Amino acid sequence: MADINNSYVGTLPTAPNPALRTLDPLVGTWRISGDQFNGTTTYEWMDGGFYLVQRSEADHNGRRFTAVEYIGHDPDTDTLRSVMLDSAGSKFAYTWQLDGDQLTIWFGDRGSDNFLSATVDPSGDTIKGAWQWPGGGYAATMTRIR
Repeated sequence: MADINNSYVGTLPTAPNPALRTLDPLVGTWRISGDQFNGTTTYEWMDGGFYLVQRSEADHNGRRFTAVEYIGHDPDTDTLRSVMLDSAGSKFAYTWQLDGDQLTIWFGDRGSDNFLSATVDPSGDTIKGAWQWPGGGYAATMTRIR
């Protein structure tokens, strides 16, 4: 995975990769509720459209935190990759895919055994799923706030 694109200086794209637009259904503010994770998150396009920015305030197992995540296209893997930074000092990378009504977010690379598998309901206002990893996981629901 390319964490930086210094090698692309002078050859950066002039338009966002169209694959990013598959994430359009996420744009807006959402309430997240679950047995281990509760809070709100907002997705919005950064000026220029090269990144979808997620800002979150949440409680995960009693630990309150804020986070910001930048989701963009990684030309080295031809996937939608992100970096998430939070108020507890975490810096995590994820791979994103929204295919029809199926949202998958892998912790790290595609195919990781730590991932979210979720379904977007037909209205586009509810996303239900669960994070899964060897020996654990938790379910959560995102509901769009109007």
